[in-house]
Amino acid sequence: VQLVESGGGSVQAGGSLRLSCVASSSTASYCMAWFRQAPGKEREGVASIGWTLKPWYADYDLGRFTISQDAAEKTTFLQMNSLRPEDTAMYYCAAGVRCGLVVADFAYWGQGTQVTVS
Repeated sequence: VQLVESGGGSVQAGGSLRLSCVASSSTASYCMAWFRQAPGKEREGVASIGWTLKPWYADYDLGRFTISQDAAEKTTFLQMNSLRPEDTAMYYCAAGVRCGLVVADFAYWGQGTQVTVS
């Protein structure tokens, strides 16, 4: 499956962004997730959602981020509110067979979309 992210950009602290990830084929058998990687840091999980629609969130999300899916459109979203400068990173969409926030569990990755918060 191929993944294409969009929706990144530059926003001021406190602002919002909605990231989208469009898959080339059905994601019904995958867990879909968002990860992020800041310069000089390891890639870390942000949120994931699987076929049960039970979402997983990183501790730092603190209720600011929401992951959702539109199965018909093969699209996974990440709504990000109350953004902070420390949220600045490249955000990646990923698909895997095991839900959670572990990088190694995801075999398919998009190219990423940059989010910059000032």
